[in-house]
Amino acid sequence: MKRLIAQIFFPLLLIAIIVSCSEDTKLEEQRKHSNKKATDPFETTQSNDDLAQRNPGPGGGIIMQAFYWDVPAGGTWYQTIESKIPDWDAAGVSAIWLPPVSKAMNGGFSMGYDPYDYFDFGDYNQQGSIETRFGSRSELESLINTAHQYDIDVYADIVLNHNSGGDSEANPYTGTNTYTDFNPASGKFYRSASDFHPNAVVGSDEGVFGGFPDLSHSVTYVQDWLWNRSDGVGKYYRDELGFDGWRFDYVKGFGGWVVREWMNNVGGFAVGEYWDGNAQLLQDWVNSTNRTASAFDFACYYRMDEAFDSNDLTKLQGDMLWKRDAAKAVTFVTNHDTDEIWDKMHAYAYIFTHEGYPTLFYQDYEEWLDQDKLDNLMWIHRNLATGGTDILYADNDEYVARRNGNPGIVVYLNSSNQWLERWVPTNWGNSVIKDYTGNSNWEPTTQNDQWVKIQCPPNSYTVWSLK
Repeated sequence: MKRLIAQIFFPLLLIAIIVSCSEDTKLEEQRKHSNKKATDPFETTQSNDDLAQRNPGPGGGIIMQAFYWDVPAGGTWYQTIESKIPDWDAAGVSAIWLPPVSKAMNGGFSMGYDPYDYFDFGDYNQQGSIETRFGSRSELESLINTAHQYDIDVYADIVLNHNSGGDSEANPYTGTNTYTDFNPASGKFYRSASDFHPNAVVGSDEGVFGGFPDLSHSVTYVQDWLWNRSDGVGKYYRDELGFDGWRFDYVKGFGGWVVREWMNNVGGFAVGEYWDGNAQLLQDWVNSTNRTASAFDFACYYRMDEAFDSNDLTKLQGDMLWKRDAAKAVTFVTNHDTDEIWDKMHAYAYIFTHEGYPTLFYQDYEEWLDQDKLDNLMWIHRNLATGGTDILYADNDEYVARRNGNPGIVVYLNSSNQWLERWVPTNWGNSVIKDYTGNSNWEPTTQNDQWVKIQCPPNSYTVWSLK
């Protein structure tokens, strides 16, 4: 356990009393040296922006990323996901994020990130298969309908930056042959060289991915098929399939105005994959969409990796999107592209008790981690974790933060190998509190000035609120 502050103000004859009262003396020292409730430069107040569409409880909703890279092929994945919806609903999941649902270059073997026909959901025999890797259109629609019966939203993964699988054609803009001739079996959204970069309208945009044909959103025909037409991609996915929101892939590859125009014409919830650990750049991208979209909080992800895997919880005081713009931050511990955090339970304890829209990864929940502990954290998120955030204390292996809502919480993270205790200021005076994780059986009473001593087991976490 950390050494207590040396007591030098008492006579030697009171040493025995000092030993038993040292924690109370620490309380007084903390009061004298703290003229504010938080020691962290970030003190947030929660915005109501966008919460209505993702808030099934006081603390907000939870996204389930319902896939991982190379889920089993064979067209059964939609059925697998549908079978889990009742249990996910009971656990507190409020939205499901699906992989790209349209036919891609590699047909039934593709994870969908190499899109070919935006309107083939397992209907047409092309690219080597009828069904996609995940199943048929009817199975997709059944999944979405079942989710809606449980009041769970479904988000589509939208890949707009690039296409793949086109035939070779003479390209007048490059003077070479390029694979830009797309003749989809659905009969919708034919594409040719003039719809990719370079073309007669513009030579390039913000980014090219992997050498794939780079779709040109500046071309009016492309805009029409993506978001303007009533039978275009966005409105078709919304009206015919029933999607409620969108996860936009690789948004570094095109301007934020593309997502803005999609959202202004199609609506729903949106989150962009702007893969960068710089919180300012994440905020800039959100602003470039005219705040019509959220962003995955990669800044939070990388700070958690530094904090939990390097035993330096002071990293949690760093800059993150949720601290700048909580209503536009989608937090996560891992996803289908990156899985770097080893101490995942501390990371989930962090995102489920802090501001932002948290995402739960399928394999973490269904295969790798303690599902009961995750269910408990989800309950805490939905029911108790409300209001703005004050970071009360952080050092290498100890972190304490407070949420200031009603009822609000105090979260205590411990990455050391010892039990830890700490006096902290709360929002509750003369009240009995308890640890809602069950990791501590203490039920202390807060003092008249709202301070209280809490504890946390080794390599664990506790979350305190009114009993």
